[in-house]
Amino acid sequence: MSRELKIQAFDDKQVRIVWDDEEQKYYISVTDVVQVLTDQPNARGATVYWAVLKKRLKQEGANELITNCKQLKLPASDGKNRATDVADMEQLLRIIQSIPSKKAEPLKQWLAQIGSERIDQLQDPELSIQQAINDYRRLGYGENWINQRVKSIETRKELTDEWKRGGVQEGREFALLTDIITKAWSGKTTGEYKKFKGLKKENLQDNMTNLELALNTLAEAATTEFSK
Repeated sequence: MSRELKIQAFDDKQVRIVWDDEEQKYYISVTDVVQVLTDQPNARGATVYWAVLKKRLKQEGANELITNCKQLKLPASDGKNRATDVADMEQLLRIIQSIPSKKAEPLKQWLAQIGSERIDQLQDPELSIQQAINDYRRLGYGENWINQRVKSIETRKELTDEWKRGGVQEGREFALLTDIITKAWSGKTTGEYKKFKGLKKENLQDNMTNLELALNTLAEAATTEFSK
């Protein structure tokens, strides 16, 4: 299952949004939205507010659609991945209706805009690339690194397309082959390299230096050509 994390800004606060490629839908951090709507000073305050609200909704016999949220591990402010309640668009709009706030309508419009932008990106993949570039800039990455990262994404796509053409299955088989490629240029499997860098669920490529990206891209491009 492929998931893509984006961090969007709303009212000077960050909202974590995950696109689930298999389900073709967005999942949005409930506590991030609660923090926006209730002006909680921090994530802990929003978490407590959501816990109290969820308990009250259950006591009032609210539909389980609202209270039974999926949990995903998302990066927290301390850099660690923590289990977080997330909701799809339908769930989130129902939750928003349960929170008295003047910001509810602007937030609904913002969510609708996000959905519209995703539809546009599916029709024109170039828009997705531009969005990724904007996100990397916002996170403080330099232009040279961003250019290398975008090239690495393109190279990886060519490699996985070639693997699919050859009958390689996504998931475990992709992971095994990726380990072989990573070990060829770094001396470590992907898991070993992430451990070496002190990473857990974070994307390894997003934490590579320019040189590491260049070596990894060269290895994947060479693998694609050898396969052809």
